[in-house]
Amino acid sequence: MLSTMVHLIDASPYIFRAYFALREPIRDPAGRDVSAIYGFLGFLVRFLREQEPTHLALGFDKSLTTSFRNEIYPAYKAQRPLPPPDLVAQLEDCERVATAMGVRVFQDIRYEADDFLATLAAQLNAPCTVVSNDKDLAQLVSERVTWFDFAKDLRYDIDGVVAKFGVRPDQIPDFLGLAGDSVDNIPGVKGVGQKTAVALLNHFGTLEALYERLEEVPGLAIRGAKSVRDKLARDKDNAFLSKTLATAATDAPARVTLDDLRWDGAVREKLDPLLDTLGFGRIRDRIARWQ
Repeated sequence: MLSTMVHLIDASPYIFRAYFALREPIRDPAGRDVSAIYGFLGFLVRFLREQEPTHLALGFDKSLTTSFRNEIYPAYKAQRPLPPPDLVAQLEDCERVATAMGVRVFQDIRYEADDFLATLAAQLNAPCTVVSNDKDLAQLVSERVTWFDFAKDLRYDIDGVVAKFGVRPDQIPDFLGLAGDSVDNIPGVKGVGQKTAVALLNHFGTLEALYERLEEVPGLAIRGAKSVRDKLARDKDNAFLSKTLATAATDAPARVTLDDLRWDGAVREKLDPLLDTLGFGRIRDRIARWQ
């Protein structure tokens, strides 16, 4: 019998990867572009066959442009170009095929997929694997939670996160508070890069402790330590704002028990008509388990 492991999947990377990976779009019998749906479903089918999960959840981004973080900082992710309309048109069907595959789906207009995965990991008293290539989710790793980049077949425990980033999982928001993140338009402290951020956190532990003991910074073995202290003092508000933006919320609207996430297989009465509509009939042969 398989041991219980909750797999918490960040859907967006696999949807976007599927859409942009193909040179020529895949079209359904009605002529619609269904490339993202096809690739995402292919990922999900492969994942379920190879990983044989006992419990499963998928986090979706209901909005690709806004979340509660934009209420705090309107420029959050504002530099990103809008996704192509053909891709946006496929997102609801990606959710439908996931549900038809028997997987619980979580999404909300104000919370991002990361927040749902963080919320579920926090409330479930079970081993969890967070499935994503998003570095921000490294912050969820603990004695009970691992991070799995499925595409690269790389798994990270606490030591693995430290080896990759130079800081502990719980320090990732502090790290991003200092170094910022251009992908999400998180400002950080201007002039403080990743190497300096790691050195500061290895010495002080947290952003809060760093600012409580800011006078110690000029004495550290950091290049330009005095100027680093001045930059930190100048951008204190940005540092704490950035840490807030980078911290995955654990209060997303998701309240479940372990049994709610049990995966029993694809739901034939839901999936069969969807596959016919989308023109994906051959995928049936690759599905590992049916209800």
